[in-house]
Amino acid sequence: MRLKGLVYRAHNPRWSFAPTSGDGAALHGGRFNPKGTPALYTSLRPETAWLEAQQAFPFKPQPLTLCAYDVDCADVANLTDAEERARLNVTLGDLACPWELLASQGEEPPSWHLARRLMAEGIAGIIVESFAPGAGQAAGFPHRNAIFWRWSGRPPHRVTIIDDFGRLPRDGMSWRQ
Repeated sequence: MRLKGLVYRAHNPRWSFAPTSGDGAALHGGRFNPKGTPALYTSLRPETAWLEAQQAFPFKPQPLTLCAYDVDCADVANLTDAEERARLNVTLGDLACPWELLASQGEEPPSWHLARRLMAEGIAGIIVESFAPGAGQAAGFPHRNAIFWRWSGRPPHRVTIIDDFGRLPRDGMSWRQ
C-alpha cells in the first residue's frame, strides 16, 4: 500500500536537529529493527507519538519536541489488517513479542526476524498497533505507528519533516553548555 499524509514523532529535544535520522534506533535497536538497522519510528496521531516517547519515563513526563512529517511512501504493509498479516505470514505474537527481554537474553526477537524478512521482500515500512502502555482504544481511536526502514526526501519513499519556519536546530551545537 501507499501511505500518504501526516505522521508524528516526539523527540528528545537534544536530538531534534536530526528529525529524519534513524541512527538512534540503529544504535539501540527497537521492536521492529535489530541493532545496526536504521528505522524511523513515527505515529499516525500526535497523542500516540507522546505515549511512545514517554515509555521510558513512567513516573514523570519529560520534555519532548513533537514534529510532524509529510509522507508519501510506497511499499508499506498495514499489519493492523488481518488479511494483510495473513498474506505476509505475520502473527500477532510476532508483533507483540517481549522484544527487549528476548534481546537482553541474547535471543533474536520474532519481531526482528519479521523485520529482516519484510525488508528483504521489499517492504519499506509497516503500520502496526502501538504497544506503549496506555495505548488501548480508551480514547476512542486506535493508537497506531508507522515504522520506516527505507525513507528519503524523495519518492517513492518520501518522509520529510515539516519545519517551514526553520524552528528546529540545524546541529547539536545549540545544546552545548
